[in-house]
Amino acid sequence: MIDEKSTREEVMEAVRNDGYALQYARQELKEDREVVLEAIMESASSLRFASDELRGDREVVLEAFRQNIHALEYASKQLQGDREFVLEAVKEFGCALEYASKQLQGDREVVMEAVKNDTSAFLYASDELRGDRELVMEAVKHDGFALLYAGEELQGDREVVLEAVKRYGLALKYASKKLRGDREVVMEAVKDWGSALQYASEELQGDREVVIEAMRQNVYACKYASDWLQFEIANLWVEHMEEKK
Repeated sequence: MIDEKSTREEVMEAVRNDGYALQYARQELKEDREVVLEAIMESASSLRFASDELRGDREVVLEAFRQNIHALEYASKQLQGDREFVLEAVKEFGCALEYASKQLQGDREVVMEAVKNDTSAFLYASDELRGDRELVMEAVKHDGFALLYAGEELQGDREVVLEAVKRYGLALKYASKKLRGDREVVMEAVKDWGSALQYASEELQGDREVVIEAMRQNVYACKYASDWLQFEIANLWVEHMEEKK
């Protein structure tokens, strides 16, 4: 265990084995760039124990970030609000947006770059941008699952939802109640993912054509059909099996 009296060489050896040992070093060594870089090479999260100056050092923070994006949580507030730095980070890992300043979480270009890299980054965008139609449309074109993070109004936007379910049928779960009863929307969803039938309206779960389309993609989707239609399907199956005898 190192302490305030430990030499630089002792601290270097300690952090090479356990980056978290940096927390016990004297302040002078927490300000030592080489010592801190050695620590984060072993454990990126040890950045939290570095001096304020080094937690604002681009090179040091990027080194930590490339090993573990969550290390950005310990970057200086100034660096978390540095637009150029954050843009570079989200282009590499979209979810780095989580640690950006509130201002940059509301920056359209920054969020667009983050979402292009990882649609789940939308979770960290400002409420205003989660309601930005163009941005959400771009996101669902990459991954229909992004509909989950869209604003309520856009979850009820027919064109946006259609784009989403074409790419990920189960995104139907996040569509508005009205659109889960829209036959064309549901058809597109079950064509991609038969089990999306479970999120369709009761009326469409009883629509023979919709159910057949769902079963083409996944025969077990029939369990989400209405009771009377399941009964009809079961009878047809029995008849089919008897004909094969």
